[in-house]
Amino acid sequence: MANIFSRSSNWAPIKIIIGIFFLATVVTSAVTYYATPKYLRVGYQPQQPVPFDHSWHAGKDGLGLDCRFCHNNVTKSEHSNVPPTSTCMSCHSVIKSNSPKLAPVRESLQSGEPIEWVKVHKTPDYVYFNHSAHVNRGVSCVECHGRVDEMQTVRHDKSHSMAFCLDCHRNPQDHVRPIEHVFDLGWQPASGSATPKEQKQAQRELGAELVADWKIQPPKSCFGCHR
Repeated sequence: MANIFSRSSNWAPIKIIIGIFFLATVVTSAVTYYATPKYLRVGYQPQQPVPFDHSWHAGKDGLGLDCRFCHNNVTKSEHSNVPPTSTCMSCHSVIKSNSPKLAPVRESLQSGEPIEWVKVHKTPDYVYFNHSAHVNRGVSCVECHGRVDEMQTVRHDKSHSMAFCLDCHRNPQDHVRPIEHVFDLGWQPASGSATPKEQKQAQRELGAELVADWKIQPPKSCFGCHR
């Protein structure tokens, strides 16, 4: 009886297995890169209903306002609040009070309806994050948000992935600083003339002291962030 399949068909199962393995590798690699927060979030920079130049308001070459002037609940709340319209108008009722760019702010004050700011950073619902617990233990805004004081339009600067958070929890000495410098985003542990390597070493040494003095023990288990 003649063979139904040719000899070459004996290699078909091996070719199929290799093809499946190759396809799985490509899909896994694509998801690993393109579905991560680093790819999806970093660089996100939405336009806001009212232009607010952080580099001017908070930057050292501008007004140099402390972060807490607007985000006044950050040291005592889980959330870093968006300032109400009244905070904006505490200055702009006098300064540039008739600016066309501030029309939405004036309308918000009159109507009582809040300005619909576009959220740049959003913690997923399945993640617990307490701002006050971090800033009150020497974690500066810059560690998660970058140099906001140098941004004209705020962007998503760090990935905020699970690996990003765990790196800080596993190595807090690389990130904590004295409480009085938490809101000074340009602060460095060593003098300005120090090299990046010297800055890193100075941070590690100072951070290790602070971690020991404050008995900082960040949770590393799943329950620490997923409650």
